[in-house]
Amino acid sequence: MGYSPRMAAQNRSPFTVPPASILVVSLGACLAAFAGPGAAHAQDGATTAKPSGDPAPSGTAGTGTAAPGAATAKALMPTDAEAITAGVARIVAMQEKGPGADIAAEWPYEGVYRVGGKIPYGYRVGGTSIASMALLAAPGFADDASRKDAVSRAIDFVARSKDEPLLSPEYGGNYDVRGWAHCYGLRFLLAAKKANAVSDAQKPAVDAAIAFYLDALKKTEIPQVGGWQYARGPGIENPCPTSPFMTAPCLMALVEAKEAGLAVSDELIARTAKALELTRGESGYVAYNAQKQARDDAKQIPGAIGRMCAVEVALARAGKGDEKRLRFAVEKFLEFWPELEKRRKKSGTHVAPYGVAPYYFFYAFTHAAAAIELLPEAERAALRTNFREILFKVRDADGTWNDRVFPRSASFGTAMSVLALLEAGGARAENAAR
Repeated sequence: MGYSPRMAAQNRSPFTVPPASILVVSLGACLAAFAGPGAAHAQDGATTAKPSGDPAPSGTAGTGTAAPGAATAKALMPTDAEAITAGVARIVAMQEKGPGADIAAEWPYEGVYRVGGKIPYGYRVGGTSIASMALLAAPGFADDASRKDAVSRAIDFVARSKDEPLLSPEYGGNYDVRGWAHCYGLRFLLAAKKANAVSDAQKPAVDAAIAFYLDALKKTEIPQVGGWQYARGPGIENPCPTSPFMTAPCLMALVEAKEAGLAVSDELIARTAKALELTRGESGYVAYNAQKQARDDAKQIPGAIGRMCAVEVALARAGKGDEKRLRFAVEKFLEFWPELEKRRKKSGTHVAPYGVAPYYFFYAFTHAAAAIELLPEAERAALRTNFREILFKVRDADGTWNDRVFPRSASFGTAMSVLALLEAGGARAENAAR
């Protein structure tokens, strides 16, 4: 289908860990990229309903107003190095114990959805994986004992989670978020191995978990259509619309697995790319779902900017890039990001007129940063400057980023933002090294 290692090397994923030698100053879903909307399948018999909105927790104002200090953000804007260092420290500090655990090993993503009253396993593994990927990618990992210990604990958690029944690829369909664990669990463990963060004692469990997560993606691919979806109908054996929100990072996971030497067929990558292409409109718009070629709807572009960037980045990673569409996605992100800002830290999910939910926010930012780095070098500096000013406008006073009303989800927002900053930094370091 046109995949080549050379193309893959030129088109980095927004979550690819660059080589240590070039990691100067360079995070999601969804779990939104992992942070997608959704619900875990209630296999324990608990009744789980699709949420109508996110109630603000006690003591939290779900107002969606600008982050503390946003008015002076530009004047007090830190360097990328300062922001990444602060973000990494905050992520490490936010690691927590899971239910019944004695050791802090998780960064669960928190949305409104619950299974049996608990955060779904897909969000626990997905959130932990994204936070860990940011810690791995940020400069200085090899010399940071606290970060290495935190990631090592996360590796153990994500590896053993393959045995969790609620992550089984054999389930009845319907609204379910286990796919975020399959996608980001795979991406994290691949990145950990690439960064030499897996100990000899951990390697057998990690290799088994990588095999499990990759196999789970293969088994849950949408029949006849391709791609993945967290809001399926009954029965995963039945065709349903593909979700570009979910399928884009899954395609990146497949490309990364293939680059690592795992058994990923060109045919699977081609089917996944074709599924994403179904969601594209002629104008550059990307539909929320598609089972056949999507109808163009340019009026809805303000609500589609995150998935537009994600789809174009994923296709570029798979050797199917389109510079014109990449540029359009970035331009529309910079133009319409205030439509996402209206929904940041607010209750509710798909609110009119654009169907924007809070969890699109940092998912969109991370993929926009990646999209910028795929454009010609002469265009990037100005785009990076504009992007960076926006990102720091929404940074909280404590050095974190959060798009939800739940304080816990600052680990996800901060990780996605750190990875976004590393995109441009990694590219600058690569250019300097040439």
